Amino acid sequence: MDHTTHEPAKHTHGAASWGTAVKATLHCLTGCAIGEILGMVIGTALGWGNLPTMVLAIGLAFLFGYSFTLFAVLRAGLGLGAAIKAALAADTVMEFVDNAIIALTPGAMDAHLTDTLFWPALLGGFAVAFVITTPVNKWMIGRGRGHAVVHAHH
Repeated sequence: MDHTTHEPAKHTHGAASWGTAVKATLHCLTGCAIGEILGMVIGTALGWGNLPTMVLAIGLAFLFGYSFTLFAVLRAGLGLGAAIKAALAADTVMEFVDNAIIALTPGAMDAHLTDTLFWPALLGGFAVAFVITTPVNKWMIGRGRGHAVVHAHH
């Protein structure tokens, strides 16, 4: 929806603004960040190893990221099947990039909550994921895909 006129949003295939891409990416990042941080904090605080902590963090990141997207599009009237497809397309790239950065940062997987490396690695992964995912979202939105579906139903 266009929030100023309350008319259905019109998406043209081709060009998408960087502002729209940034907004879409921040939407994805919010849910992923909440779940990922919560999972890393829980796993680290409980003294879990790398694998169970990462599984928990990824699971919670997907849960929160997809839930945020699903809630928005279901509330706007999109059917459940289409809402699930929109959430999968909108949030998966962000989570993949973020986890790849954390996994590839030397020592990040073994860092604990109080270690100097823990927070910069986690937040750095989000920053890199944002930079990489924003052009992907711009491309997808310009073609009426992924987060474009979400924004058409906000």
